[in-house]
Amino acid sequence: MNGILIMDKPQGFTSHDVVAKLRGICKTRRIGHTGTLDPMATGVLPVFIGRATRACEFATGDDKTYLAHIRLGVTTDTQDITGETLSTSPVTCTEEDVRAVCASFVGEISQIPPMYSAIKIGGKKLYELARDGIEIERAPRNVTIHSIEVSPISNEEYALTVHCSKGTYIRTLCADIGEKLSCGACLSSLRRTQAGAYTIEQVHTFEQIGENPEAFLLPVDSLFLQHPAIKISGKSEQKCRNGAPVPCSEVQDGTLYRVYNENGEFLMLARGENRTLRTVKSFFEVS
Repeated sequence: MNGILIMDKPQGFTSHDVVAKLRGICKTRRIGHTGTLDPMATGVLPVFIGRATRACEFATGDDKTYLAHIRLGVTTDTQDITGETLSTSPVTCTEEDVRAVCASFVGEISQIPPMYSAIKIGGKKLYELARDGIEIERAPRNVTIHSIEVSPISNEEYALTVHCSKGTYIRTLCADIGEKLSCGACLSSLRRTQAGAYTIEQVHTFEQIGENPEAFLLPVDSLFLQHPAIKISGKSEQKCRNGAPVPCSEVQDGTLYRVYNENGEFLMLARGENRTLRTVKSFFEVS
């Protein structure tokens, strides 16, 4: 079984939990994912199965889109609604205030990763230290917020559609927005609606895939549709399967290509260089 399964991660599951359950359903251990989602979050989780796991590295840097609900007037130790309340404050800001503050976060910003995160420092995950009551200094990280759309739900709660770069902590974004509004805030719900090439319209639940997950697999080349396709055959295909450069006069230097054989089998992702295709990563089955 080879391909990409776009799961709708259930609330309460870690990304690792999803992979563990799919290993049982798919009867294979060769499964991976990119872009960890918090247990409280739901939504798009691309899972790579079989030889498709070779593509995981190409999805880690993809942009993401989230539908987040922010609760104003409350701060917690985890920066989301599941944590212990640290403070409550009256909410006096207007919708215009919220929109203006959210707009100020669009662009490249610096975030301090939350203590309740899976980042490792000194061989220990931050959330393990946090559970022991230990807080340590974390280096800020630069991330990019491409856009934030704001929709009011009530005076204390807003829906935010956030398009951002990899590594963005939406919990931290909500906390920072609350701090700038002088009332505090935390994340009250989170749903990932897009991860790179894959969107919420493509997700499947465990119940939907049932006992036939193979029927819902997307081909691995669906990850690379932004790159032009090229066909090879005969001796060129043999060179490809041997890992050798493939002569090809029509390629441009530095351009990535999806390379197929005459039967439409996806062989590799390759880079054009001096009128040859050089393998970046192969995806054909090795006999």
